[in-house]
Amino acid sequence: MQSAVDVKGQTTALEAKRVQKRRGTWQLHVMLLPALIIVLIFQYVPMLGLVMAFQDYEPWLGFLRSPWVGLEHFRTMFEYEDARQVIWNTLVISTLKIIFNLGVPLAFALLLNEVYVMKFKRTVQTIVYLPHFLSWVILGGILIDMLSPEGGIVNRFLSIFGVKPIFFLGDNDWFRTVVVVTDVWKECGFNTIVFLAALTSINPSLYEAAIVDGANRWQQTIYITLPSMLPIIIVVGTLSLGNILNAGFDQILNLYNPLVYKTGDIIDTYVYRVGLLNGDFSYATAVGLFKSVISFILVVTGYRLAYKYANYKIF
Repeated sequence: MQSAVDVKGQTTALEAKRVQKRRGTWQLHVMLLPALIIVLIFQYVPMLGLVMAFQDYEPWLGFLRSPWVGLEHFRTMFEYEDARQVIWNTLVISTLKIIFNLGVPLAFALLLNEVYVMKFKRTVQTIVYLPHFLSWVILGGILIDMLSPEGGIVNRFLSIFGVKPIFFLGDNDWFRTVVVVTDVWKECGFNTIVFLAALTSINPSLYEAAIVDGANRWQQTIYITLPSMLPIIIVVGTLSLGNILNAGFDQILNLYNPLVYKTGDIIDTYVYRVGLLNGDFSYATAVGLFKSVISFILVVTGYRLAYKYANYKIF
């Protein structure tokens, strides 16, 4: 048994080593200061404005003199039919995006993995990956021209088969489909890389044993590839839960118009329109805070599920 003196001496020695280590790396901590200051100024200081959600805020009165209304704006949010429709639109669009942004890249990665001509494989992967680097401002302008009912290339092609022009970006029946399809097209290449990386980690001896047993490529995919990729599929799927209320502000803002507010207006665009364009800062802040709280809960839940079912953790 160690004496109390020995234990105390060891503890003191460890503390001395830690202090010495901190003194030797103080320059690295100083280098972090600019980044920390930027984060504080642009990420945490603006959070003081959340108090507007509980006030009848007027810019000329400021935070201190604006009247306090408590949870009035939150009650109003659930009473307005527009707000309920916006929440529903956000859930529908984001859920469809999560499902197809998981399924399509996975299927594409499996198909691309079967290509043995490396030059062709890399060329296809690069072409599919390129749209990820384009902003929605650029893609929005391109899509508006392509999907235009008057001379758009898509409607010109459909007219060959006798189909009348379709106003894709002005028809509530088509707008969500366009949003989901174009988002999957843009992000498919990036998500495919994640699954291709997971495919490289599968033990080749499993496929060799399957070939000896007479398994064809389809059976190898069902019984080896997919089960081996299940952890990364669970991770990607569960972490996507945090984005269930993020339906893509940049995309929607550049594609939608008043004709499709019924099916295309989401929480972020609603907050932008009500808060910045209409000047109802308190109500917009309340809607944004509601979204942030729910998103935070879903992010935490997603990480918990990823850790439980795939042993994935950041810290």
